Amino acid sequence: MRVTRIAVSVEHLLIDKKRIFILGPSHHVRLRGCALTTAKTYTTPLYDLNIDTQTNTELEKTGAFSWMDAKTDEDEHSIEMHLPFIAKVMENFKDQFTIVPILVGSLNPDQEALYGNLLADFFTDPQNLFIISSDFCHWGNRFSYTYYDRSCGQIYKSIENLDKKGMDIIETLNADAFTEYLRKYNNTICGRHPIGVMLSAIKVLERKGYLMHFKFLKYAQSSRCKEMHESSVSYASGSLVFEC
Repeated sequence: MRVTRIAVSVEHLLIDKKRIFILGPSHHVRLRGCALTTAKTYTTPLYDLNIDTQTNTELEKTGAFSWMDAKTDEDEHSIEMHLPFIAKVMENFKDQFTIVPILVGSLNPDQEALYGNLLADFFTDPQNLFIISSDFCHWGNRFSYTYYDRSCGQIYKSIENLDKKGMDIIETLNADAFTEYLRKYNNTICGRHPIGVMLSAIKVLERKGYLMHFKFLKYAQSSRCKEMHESSVSYASGSLVFEC
């Protein structure tokens, strides 16, 4: 998932971006808050991406962020997987932007609201772009999740229906409704907490009078499950647009 501001062309979208935030869920360590990187650069096959150490210092001063150790940083794929794509699309501007990787732990709704409030003003800066890293349902015994609504037909249709219920709620920009959806269905959306932070930031901005809308652009599953012994992972992409 990505969060951006409205633009009339891809070139216009990229040329004014000076800072790219990447919010990725923690897969390997138990983290009760959010953590920043101590690295100065991230290496990609194309070129090195520079970390925005000034923004990291600003965030650290809030007292709400910890620091990733090197192993945690290197092991976490939720942030790493975006880096080559960022490097490619920003290739013409490679000396003109920095990145702010943020590892998001297992947050409760109050914590999501806290971090949403801390990041809200960064969302409004037209020189910033946010990437919210997540996939959707991890279905199958190997994920310990086999929710199946037989009224939907085949298993993969049940998974799609479950995911799209969550996607529809995200499009309403209602953080509380998304939290309730997760409580009801326990859908295994690995980036649920980064999404929750985004929705909490939006709640803050709506109170300030900002107009926004979110639209999902693409949905897919890694396989179409028809038998209970099968498994799949769902993927979705969407865009948050600030209305001018």
